[in-house]
Amino acid sequence: MKAGIHPDYRDVIFQDVTTDFQFLTRSTLGSKETIKWEDGNEYPLIKVDISSASHPFYTGKHKIVDTSGRVDKFRKRYGAQK
Repeated sequence: MKAGIHPDYRDVIFQDVTTDFQFLTRSTLGSKETIKWEDGNEYPLIKVDISSASHPFYTGKHKIVDTSGRVDKFRKRYGAQK
């Protein structure tokens, strides 16, 4: 690899802000915020809106959000059965 052209690949903590779930992984993303992890070391903190702890597919709480009847309009137009 050429020196000086690749981003720094380091340990970071991702935190799901909706569930406060955190996990340690490696990334090239950086952050000015840091947090102390279970091993006693401080790592950069990246805040995310959705993770496996809050995503409907992984939590089993999947539902269709139908605002203004868009699903019914689609079914009526294309003849899709309920």
